[in-house]
Amino acid sequence: MDEKIKLLAHKTVDKINRKVRRTCLTEFHRLGTNIGIGADGTPTKYVDKVAEDAAVRFISRSNVKANLLSEESGFMDHGGEYTFVLDPVDGTRNAYRGIPFYSVSLAIGKQRLSDVEYGIVKNIPTGDTFIAEKNQGAFLNNTQISVSEIPAKNILHSVVLGKNSDPTTLSLAKKNNVRSLGSASLEMCMVAIGALDFYFVGREFMRVVDIAASTLIVREAGGFVRNIFGKELDMSLTLDERTSVVASCSEDFIHNITSRHKK
Repeated sequence: MDEKIKLLAHKTVDKINRKVRRTCLTEFHRLGTNIGIGADGTPTKYVDKVAEDAAVRFISRSNVKANLLSEESGFMDHGGEYTFVLDPVDGTRNAYRGIPFYSVSLAIGKQRLSDVEYGIVKNIPTGDTFIAEKNQGAFLNNTQISVSEIPAKNILHSVVLGKNSDPTTLSLAKKNNVRSLGSASLEMCMVAIGALDFYFVGREFMRVVDIAASTLIVREAGGFVRNIFGKELDMSLTLDERTSVVASCSEDFIHNITSRHKK
């Protein structure tokens, strides 16, 4: 991949990061205000709009051409070979409630999740930055990372609870040690560094913008990302598809979780 497209991706992430941090300091009371409906059909919060506008302006003015797929604006064709798959703020509710666990997630691909070549997930409150390049490994703050080779004796996993939970999720919530942290990209990155043993979303509601970068990061860290049926997770780079997610350090975990759902 051309270094110029990767540099544009990093600069875009930095632009979003600075804009969101500045807005949190000066307009925190406005972050959670509804200002419309995004291309994905969900309400757009002020913090989402601020973040995406910063990205759109920067990418559209760049001499390096990259298309953009973002949850608020949808697909924007700039005549580029690659598409930036962007979630400007993953963990919006955390952001506007003041919980320091939300990110900007950006992946670079062409048509499908399986052809994503580069991914960045930046934890906005902490500045921690996860990066992966296809067949080149995954890194946290420039140090190579990997999933747990041997799962912890006391399993720690994260699941999506509340209105988006399902019976399998509720069953998992009663086992081992469980968290529900509110930012899919960061929770998957926690699997990539061995902080979590697996991350589970039972209902098919996750969009590619939520998980494109972190899927590559988990896989490049030696982990596995499948759907509820145990199939290798793949989807088109559009907002039309939804998916379940099982990201894990171990195929055994995935088999145990998904075996009842396999068709």
